[in-house]
This record gives sequence, structure tokens and C-alpha cells, in this order.
Amino acid sequence: MRWHPRGYGGQRRDPEQVKRDGWQEQGLLAISADDPRLTWPERELVRELGEKLYEPRMAEREVANG
Repeated sequence: MRWHPRGYGGQRRDPEQVKRDGWQEQGLLAISADDPRLTWPERELVRELGEKLYEPRMAEREVANG
């Protein structure tokens, strides 16, 4: 079954390419706090920025509350 007319298909971009394009085209940055390419201080900075902008993650809130 086709979901698009003939000639209008294409290749789905991988998530890394979507993130790269978002940064290049719109200045949006999508980073996983657990990305192994980052050093510990870089991951900590990402976590702190996320908490400042969007509040702590649910799992971290539960640990903090005991």
C-alpha cells in the first residue's frame, strides 16, 4: 500500500540529521543529557539548563523527594 503519490516519496532522515538541520537552519539545539559524546561537565551543564528552563525531570524529582 502506498501512502504517497508516485514520485513524491523520499528518504526519511535519521534523528541526528534532523537535529543537525535544526541547529543549522533555526538555531535549535536538541541534546540528550546522557549523550556519551559529552564530557561530564558538559552533561551537567545540559542538565542544569534543562532544569532552569523546564523544571527537573520526573525521575530526578522523585529521587529528590525520597
